[in-house]
Amino acid sequence: MKINDIKELSIQINLNGLSFCILNRSQNIIEFIKTIPFEVKSTPTDILNHLKAELSSNSVFSEDFNAVLVIHQNELATLVPEELYNAEHKADYLKFNSKILRNDFITEDDIAVNKSVNVYVPYVNINNYIFETFGEFVYKHASSVLINSHLQHVEVNEDPIVYININKSTVEVLVVEKNKLQLFNVFEYYSKEDFIYYILFVYEQLKLDVESTSIELSGNIEKDDDLFSILYTYIRHVNFIEKDYSFSFSTTIDRRYLHKHFLILNSF
Repeated sequence: MKINDIKELSIQINLNGLSFCILNRSQNIIEFIKTIPFEVKSTPTDILNHLKAELSSNSVFSEDFNAVLVIHQNELATLVPEELYNAEHKADYLKFNSKILRNDFITEDDIAVNKSVNVYVPYVNINNYIFETFGEFVYKHASSVLINSHLQHVEVNEDPIVYININKSTVEVLVVEKNKLQLFNVFEYYSKEDFIYYILFVYEQLKLDVESTSIELSGNIEKDDDLFSILYTYIRHVNFIEKDYSFSFSTTIDRRYLHKHFLILNSF
């Protein structure tokens, strides 16, 4: 590592855990990646305490970063077509599918790739602390990162593909056909039966064929998991997502499990 290396830090915030990733732009290598799962769903206050503890105890975060990104991952988001969006009605868009409080701060991401606006509630206490710690930074919603990453393919797939990003208690589902977003939704699940119900519901609503429409998996899932087993029971083609990244990886990072870090790796 050179003293003047350009480095970028991404931090993923979820009430079920934290993830960190450092990209060395000068050497074009991911040199650090770490996920900290929590046993039970925490509050934003608890998450902030965990974040403070990790940033202060791990020496990799004491370096100077040229860019810092915070990814807010929660269910408090909704997509609005760009042409229909009115900034004065942010709360109205959200209240139809999210439980929001009167004093919630609401913001938005512009998603140019499909001309939409993602309206969401970030964790303000996290943003305030990151600003105090690192200075100027950028923040986005997790769904903005996922949608961008899945729609920016050079090749166009004629057949629909179901992308599933799995978290400890929620699952983000995207359906893409001919590089156009057909569906995006977040479902909360408490059992594998809940999980498969929502996936099959998506197939039914969009009239997708369980024999031919494939699933690409990312996030918190492995081949010997109950979630994978039940998916494979009902869906013929289930794969872990693979992607050629423009950067390389430190030898300390196990490339077999890159699908687990898909979201944060696609934030750069």
